[in-house]
Amino acid sequence: MRKIRILHVVQAAGGVDRYIRMLLKYLDKEEFENIMVCSQDFHKGDYEGLADCFEQIEMNRAIGMSDLKSIREVRKQIKKYNPDIIYAHSSKAGAIARVADIGLKNRCVYNPHGWAFNMRCSEKKKKMYAVIEKMAAPFCDKIICISDAEKQSALDKKICKEEKLQVIFNGVDIEAYENGTHGKVKRADLNIPEDAFVVGMVGRTSPQKAPDVFVRMAKLVKDEVPNTHFIIVGNGNQEAEIRKYAKDNGFEESLYITGWVDDPMSYVELFDVACLLSRWEGFGLALPEYMMAGNPIVASRVDAIPNIIRDGENGLLVEADDATGASEAVLRIYQDRNLKDKLVAQGLEDVHKKFNARRVSEEHGILFHELLVMR
Repeated sequence: MRKIRILHVVQAAGGVDRYIRMLLKYLDKEEFENIMVCSQDFHKGDYEGLADCFEQIEMNRAIGMSDLKSIREVRKQIKKYNPDIIYAHSSKAGAIARVADIGLKNRCVYNPHGWAFNMRCSEKKKKMYAVIEKMAAPFCDKIICISDAEKQSALDKKICKEEKLQVIFNGVDIEAYENGTHGKVKRADLNIPEDAFVVGMVGRTSPQKAPDVFVRMAKLVKDEVPNTHFIIVGNGNQEAEIRKYAKDNGFEESLYITGWVDDPMSYVELFDVACLLSRWEGFGLALPEYMMAGNPIVASRVDAIPNIIRDGENGLLVEADDATGASEAVLRIYQDRNLKDKLVAQGLEDVHKKFNARRVSEEHGILFHELLVMR
């Protein structure tokens, strides 16, 4: 039988890039052929052995006149490859691909990877993003939500009818992690003593991931446990501000910011407690990654995070922007070994049962087949 041809349109890199690579890795290559049409932020070498074809066009994050050129280029690629299914990833590519596909004979799937209207921004921008999503919704067959919270957001904003929405929870590549090399980064490499208590986070140093809350929490924990060290795995525009706070409060020597790294899990393995204190979060892929590494978790009670973290069972939840509450949760784990062991054990069970990347690909495969039956 002829393979089902899927043309992926994607603009935003980062977490979306990782998501697509895991998806393609476990999609059945005997059944599916995958074409990548992506922005200049992607690298062809990352998709060798994953994608059958790789096309690069100019797509910009900001809304502007260049979008018209992007729409023409995407439509050109759709006509060139004549796919069975268009799969648009993230808000910008979702709008471009759905407009480019108008009038062409295929099925269209859209995955926002977190609604833009859930970001912390002005009410004017939130309304604009919601209007764009409502206008574009009729031009696709299915919208994939990465959590129950994302689906509820779409229903609350009346983006589309419920039957168009399908939840497929995110996942992590457990097999690759468990079969990989561990311990590549040592505490000594970061000048962290072996007996130190290490608290870390993975995420950009930008407002969404709340690194400012993390360092305010860090000061409070440091005051109680002087041998605590802190690691932020990521880069971003708030790094100078974060370093200044640590310096002004006397713990700059205990804070390590990695910048961009290819293998964040090498640093996650050093954590005694892992934090995700985001102000908004479509899913929070770092959470199952923390579970996979055997980290107890402290996370903010926002958006999709309570879909993943059950307070007191596989992690501890605190309110957004609550540095004091976060420090108290971290110290509870430090002081109570039984609590820590309980959170870790339940997290490991959950990541294997619920958040395996292989399951994500299997659910996509079922959806793709169902869409073609609808023809």
